[in-house]
Amino acid sequence: MEAFVNYIPQLMITAGLLLLIVEVVVLGFATFILLFLGLALVLTGVMVWMGVIPVSWPMLMLTSGVFTAVLAAVLWRPLLRLQGDTDDKCTKSDFEGYRFVLEADIDGRGQYKHRYSGIEWTLKSERPLIAGCHVEVVKAEVGILWIKEVAD
Repeated sequence: MEAFVNYIPQLMITAGLLLLIVEVVVLGFATFILLFLGLALVLTGVMVWMGVIPVSWPMLMLTSGVFTAVLAAVLWRPLLRLQGDTDDKCTKSDFEGYRFVLEADIDGRGQYKHRYSGIEWTLKSERPLIAGCHVEVVKAEVGILWIKEVAD
């Protein structure tokens, strides 16, 4: 037990770094709790190592708790704003531009299925299309290919 007490600063810093790694690598900043606790453990470990904080369990727990609360209060809003930035632009799918010949008439109800890439896709169009015309995929959604007629 004596050897364990001699390495408390190193153990706290290591535990803090492990929590930071889990937060970043595994959770991808989805929760901030591990981030705040990890930073607090690293700060507490550094302060113990420098001799600012005495090595006693109540003092270590109190200091870690206070650091966690202060870091959460200071960093919560900036990190939440950083996390809220999203990119809303549409990306082009690999299915867009795929051309084929319709085997059946298409109306607005989307009752016709087309097998492509091992999946049964529902075909939809903004205008009714007749069988035998050449079509191109203009947009792909989950299970749905939006098509339009093209001159071929």
